[in-house]
Amino acid sequence: MKTEVNGKLTFLYLYIADYLGQYTMIADVDSLTTGTDDAVIIAQKRPPLRQILVVACTIGMFVYLGGSVGAQLVQTYSGSVGSTNQAMVSALLLNIALILLIWRRTNTLSSEVDVYRQAEVRAKHLAITDPLTNLFNRRAVKEKTSELSTRAARRGKSAAFMMLDLDGFKKINDLYGHDSGDQLLREVADRMRDTVPPSSILSRLGGDEFGICMVFEPEFPETVDRVAEDLIEALARPITIGEIDHSVTASIGIARPEIDCDSIDMLIRRADIALYAAKKNGRNGFCWFENGMEVELRTRNSLEADIRSAIPNDEFVPYFEQQIDLATGELAGFEMLARWVSPVRGLISPDEFIPVAEETGMIGDLSLSIIRKAMLEAKHWDPKLTLSVNISPVQLKDPWLAQKIVKLLVETGFPASRLEVEITESSLFKNLSLAQSIVGSLKNQGIQIALDDFGTGYSSLAHLRALPFDRIKIDRSFVSTMLDNTESAAIVGAITGLGASLSVPITAEGIENEALVAKLLSLGCTKGQGWFYGQPLSVDQANALLAGKGLLLARKSSNLSNNIEQHSAERRSA
Repeated sequence: MKTEVNGKLTFLYLYIADYLGQYTMIADVDSLTTGTDDAVIIAQKRPPLRQILVVACTIGMFVYLGGSVGAQLVQTYSGSVGSTNQAMVSALLLNIALILLIWRRTNTLSSEVDVYRQAEVRAKHLAITDPLTNLFNRRAVKEKTSELSTRAARRGKSAAFMMLDLDGFKKINDLYGHDSGDQLLREVADRMRDTVPPSSILSRLGGDEFGICMVFEPEFPETVDRVAEDLIEALARPITIGEIDHSVTASIGIARPEIDCDSIDMLIRRADIALYAAKKNGRNGFCWFENGMEVELRTRNSLEADIRSAIPNDEFVPYFEQQIDLATGELAGFEMLARWVSPVRGLISPDEFIPVAEETGMIGDLSLSIIRKAMLEAKHWDPKLTLSVNISPVQLKDPWLAQKIVKLLVETGFPASRLEVEITESSLFKNLSLAQSIVGSLKNQGIQIALDDFGTGYSSLAHLRALPFDRIKIDRSFVSTMLDNTESAAIVGAITGLGASLSVPITAEGIENEALVAKLLSLGCTKGQGWFYGQPLSVDQANALLAGKGLLLARKSSNLSNNIEQHSAERRSA
């Protein structure tokens, strides 16, 4: 009978423990499966209210059993009762075990809840935070900026969003590795925290681009100006990584939501547009958004799209500016200039499309396509006439540039000895060793090399010693003003004297009248070009001029144009 009672009590306590979720845990740990074990079959998760009731019943049962068994034990020791009820003792012991089990499970659950909460907090932190700089990431910046802007509006204040981009970061990343770049970004983030107001929202949007939202009084936007200036000054200080001091600058675009801005996305986009304007203005500065900037950017994007489609459509054509032998007055050759004959925009000067082509990386294909057309034309000129072509500074970054030019010579049949490649002085400082390699390869093929716009860059004599130039070209800004400006005259005289000392012939650009011709001849300048000799000529106009002088070989312009069109069609089909 006692065994039967003990068994029923045991099952009862297992049932109570099951309500508390304990037996389920034991079954899982012991890898028990459903089947014959009733305790496992009933092991299910119960509603919290029922669990609370079971806990209350367990405690109540402990009080009742403890009182009964305790009284029996006292009576047993006093001799009033012969022995205690073993079933009650067993029930009390099981009740104590159950209470200990509850206590242990409660501690375990408490620890699990703490771990879960910590993990949840950590996950939320990682979801909105940049792991490198510990700033907000792009995902969180919109929400945080919206919240700060709303709070500012309630207090009658305004919020400004700054888009900050580091100038020169890519070079550090490329030269010293990503570890150095990461350390630099962390230092930049620390300096930004120390500079902006404490209530500001700081974020890393990606790469070397950061976002800042700060509150200011609407009547005093100069407060934002001061913060932007402080940021630029703080980030311009050298950053030491290891034993090397690195220098970067910052460009900042700023926008505020009150000026016809109906969303945070538009606010951030306008700050990005202002950032583009700041970079365009020379970098290392800041710029507020203005409505005209958006129109300008749309125009530029439209121009970029048209350029991208115009290259394969062969809308870019060569124009030719005459180069004259100043001593004899005879035609010595032409300088090739780029023009865009757009079916929509009309004739477009290079000042409009060349900068966009350089920024977008399209300048290489554009330039080579025009040079090809010029070579196909020039090979039918009188053999004494030369062809000068300009190379963009962006093209000088291409280590295969020399091979591409030589390939054009082979494909068009134009003699290398009649080609003169002009390189601007300022482009040499970006990578002098690569420029030396390119110039050396071109010289080995018999191509002449000219230093263009001499005097407008660093005017370093080291360039003339390091690179074997065949000609120096004086920039038109000095030549056109040399009769009225003594400084310009002195510069032109110094350059022509330098050329004579180095036995390097001089070409003067920007000749606009006969008095300039006489002055340049007296200084020893051998070749010149400018509007005094006529404006740049189209292919047909150049051929007409040459035909009139008897300098055009027997070939009709229409046939030449047909050959160019045929080659263009073959290139498009390929």
